[in-house]
Amino acid sequence: MKIAVAAESDKAEPRVAGTPETVKKLIGLGAEVAVEPGAGLKSGVSDADYQAAGATVSKDAVRDADIVLRVRRPRADEIIDYKQGAIVVALMDPYGNDAALKALANAGVTGFAMELMPRITRAQSMDVLSSQANLAGYRAVIDAAAEYGRALPMMMTPAGTVPAAKAFIMGVGVAGLQAIATARRLGAIVTATDVRPAVKEQVQSLGAKFIAVEDEEFKQAETAGGYAKEMSKDYQAKQAALVAEHIKKQDIVITTALIPGRPAPKLVSAEMVASMRPGSVIVDLAVERGGNVEGAKPGEVVTVDGIKIVGHLNVPGRLAASSSALYAKNLLTFLESLIDKKEKKLAINWDDEIVKGTLLTRDGKVVHPNFQPKA
Repeated sequence: MKIAVAAESDKAEPRVAGTPETVKKLIGLGAEVAVEPGAGLKSGVSDADYQAAGATVSKDAVRDADIVLRVRRPRADEIIDYKQGAIVVALMDPYGNDAALKALANAGVTGFAMELMPRITRAQSMDVLSSQANLAGYRAVIDAAAEYGRALPMMMTPAGTVPAAKAFIMGVGVAGLQAIATARRLGAIVTATDVRPAVKEQVQSLGAKFIAVEDEEFKQAETAGGYAKEMSKDYQAKQAALVAEHIKKQDIVITTALIPGRPAPKLVSAEMVASMRPGSVIVDLAVERGGNVEGAKPGEVVTVDGIKIVGHLNVPGRLAASSSALYAKNLLTFLESLIDKKEKKLAINWDDEIVKGTLLTRDGKVVHPNFQPKA
């Protein structure tokens, strides 16, 4: 069983799919591990570190690999080097990329998309969306603090008192919860909003105040799976009015609302941006999917009448060493579920819920029911 850790071809991707720690454990499972040269450099891992963990470093690492580990989906010109039937595990970004999925299928590789991991208890340790969103929420606050021209905590000095910054987190998923915790640790006064009533207690448990129109519709605003329901136009109008009034008084706003496979919902209008004080900062974590904030630009920090709108791409990649460590651990746990530990060989149960949920391509076809080619 040969496993390869590929170097990312995208220059904007500093993460890596394997670390010396996970390499050691993969070898313990009976695998031979090869790493492409320089794969971990941007994450602070040298080729010598991989060799010390027992891996070989070779530019031909992927050519005869049974399993190829990546952060991002391989390009069509890269898959040519993969052997027929090789398993490729990566963030495949399948939504709206039909041609790329077809190329993956045509190459005869078995592709697993880690972002499609089922949200079940057994798969929590494999949930790459959560592990990466957690770091994105932390980094969003650090980026906001870096752009904000004042201190975040209240400071009482002989020269006078510096008031605490007010931070508003919009969307209380994994990223939002970490943003709340980080902003609180840095001394900001934190408020947060979400349309799911169940998160109110989580927000309050972190020392933040919950902001929402709490009417009867709000109390029913969650699906059985824990996701937000589509709210009525009337509720949306009431919530928008409340948020608009609240944003005027904020120094930092962080938006985290993202729905897989759909454009990011617009939460902050140009009028809301204009209502904020000069020097305020907005961080849009959904900018890669169209953004939550009107005026946000992917990969840029835009200044509108003194208000900064931060639209960094690949925010987890801005903490490459930490995000790589967590991502590589997610992949390791996933692979452990595919390997017979006694026989030390691949033993995939194709009926397993985790396998069926993440399997994207197999035997020359796109097999995931959500991404079947349209007739």
